[in-house]
Amino acid sequence: MAQDKPWLFRTYAGHSTAAASNALYRTNLSKGQTGLSVAFDLPTQTGYDSDDSRAKGEVGKVGVPVAHLGDMRALFDQIPLEQMNTSMTINATAPWLLALYIAVAEEQGADISKLNGTVQNDLIKEYLSRGTYICPPKPSLRMITDVAAYTREHLPKWNPMNVCSYHLQEAGATPEQELAFALATGVAVLDDLKSKVPAEHFPEMVGRISFFVNAGIRFVTEMCKMRAFVDLWDEICETRFGVTEAKYRRFRYGVQVNSLGLTEQQPENNVYRILIEMLAVTLSKKARARAVQLPAWNEALGLPRPWDQQWSLRMQQILAYETDLLEYDDLFDGNPAIDRKVEALKQGAREELATIDAMGGAVAAIEYMKNRLVEANSERLARIETKETTVVGVNRFTTTEPSPLTTGDGAIMTCDPAAEADQITRLIAWRASRDAVAVKAALDQLTAACASGENVMPASIACARAGATTGEWAAVIRRAFGEYRAPTGVSRNPSNRTEGLEPIRDAVATVSAKLGRQLKFLVGKPGLDGHSNGAEQIAARARDCGMDIHYEGIRLTPEEIVAAAADQEAHVVGLSILSGSHIPLIEETMQRMRDAGLSDIPVVVGGIIPDEDAAKLRTMGVAAVYTPKDFELNRIMLDIVTLVDSAPLAAE
Repeated sequence: MAQDKPWLFRTYAGHSTAAASNALYRTNLSKGQTGLSVAFDLPTQTGYDSDDSRAKGEVGKVGVPVAHLGDMRALFDQIPLEQMNTSMTINATAPWLLALYIAVAEEQGADISKLNGTVQNDLIKEYLSRGTYICPPKPSLRMITDVAAYTREHLPKWNPMNVCSYHLQEAGATPEQELAFALATGVAVLDDLKSKVPAEHFPEMVGRISFFVNAGIRFVTEMCKMRAFVDLWDEICETRFGVTEAKYRRFRYGVQVNSLGLTEQQPENNVYRILIEMLAVTLSKKARARAVQLPAWNEALGLPRPWDQQWSLRMQQILAYETDLLEYDDLFDGNPAIDRKVEALKQGAREELATIDAMGGAVAAIEYMKNRLVEANSERLARIETKETTVVGVNRFTTTEPSPLTTGDGAIMTCDPAAEADQITRLIAWRASRDAVAVKAALDQLTAACASGENVMPASIACARAGATTGEWAAVIRRAFGEYRAPTGVSRNPSNRTEGLEPIRDAVATVSAKLGRQLKFLVGKPGLDGHSNGAEQIAARARDCGMDIHYEGIRLTPEEIVAAAADQEAHVVGLSILSGSHIPLIEETMQRMRDAGLSDIPVVVGGIIPDEDAAKLRTMGVAAVYTPKDFELNRIMLDIVTLVDSAPLAAE
């Protein structure tokens, strides 16, 4: 038989500035990478310019800042877009980033109809897990399908949406929930899209919806999950949407294996985890990924270096080119154990889908799904804490030799501290050099499109060409559709989990009696970081331990957090940041605490924080710093009780 072609090789990359990211892309392409996967920074993802006060400390940290056409032009300098397959991990601002991409391709002289790639463009999972949404669900759904309808007419090779279950697994989803919640999202989008494309073209658009999934360490289950995805999507496309051509019912997906499972302890073990997880999405021909991007072994410690990304790329290339994997039919067809597991996963997913359908679909069921994720994640973490689930190097086999891979200068890459100032300087110069009249006219055109219901893509492209900025585009969207705060998934009612909590509950009760009221714990997420899993689990465990919790969700300013601490009369404040912006955000928060006369309230911080940064935070007055290695939540709870008990009564 003919040998299969390899999947697309990608690395998820972008940082500091467009020019620095462009150099990284061209280097990776020269090493044999066959597709680009662009990571944008949080201001770009959430619709703020780099010089917005809310972007302070976040510029270039978790991806590349793209504030205008000049940035996009620099990002793809010397990369012919007509020949490239580009995946852009962008959601709330997907219409805008695609508009900038089209404008740059036009400048390059590309045939726009030949552009090949994907925008993630999945807002529902943003409400459930990642948190980079802007608007309420209904207008967000409208913009998703606006992009899809536009690409049908103008970009026939472009995937207008990647239904993204990746972050659902990171938020704690069981395989059945990951299947059901992602498929329900695909159904919601197609239901809305039906009215925007001619009926004869609808099956083709069904075939243009792709998926982006997560592969965890439970190899057999993950491989069976992918086979279940293939069967269920085919079933939904045929029975619900009447798609008769098999090629349009095909489940097409890209994958990044599970970054959540990477450990700070013994990080060299992560190489094996990444390899095993990649096998789950490549070994089964029936359910093989179309594109694979792998994290680097040291991402639980900080930004990977180019060498670290190269190591992950070589892993893909060795599997594709040195082994005989691509020479065979599906290795698992007819295996009774595999068939049983696939059927069980499909049945569980169908039951969840029926529940979501009964609620009115994915948009109506957002709060239900969010609550289910937080609950499932609590159960997952509890199994690790009690050692029911083994994590090598974390809760078993912890005796270790020092890793030579993590020592010495430059072991972990950090963003250039001057990059943010450089980005802002160029942004200011961009605004000064453009035609302000043309920009206003284009933004007015976008405002009119939002109000009239017409597709937002033509007006967005006009804004890109005129020189509008990300913040200006998003400001129009905010004015037109309003902003939104998604449910936190953390209910006020304690769960039924009691194992190991009795001593902590007794300690909370004792300290509360001394205080004269229930111990008040305020959990806050400063900055633009939407990775809320840690904050949610800390809040939920504190609630189950008997504390009075106050958690409003993501994307709060330091000013809002300090005001809430005063209003709630908090006894302790916990801050969670995973974007690398902990130093400037905590510095501002601590100063505002002092200015408000709240310096006696202990502040604890959690996140991906290097040791030297943890030391800096302590010099600012932070009482305790927790990183991914601190997986024992009950110990953290006891630390918090001790901090409150030893704090001056003036904190009252």
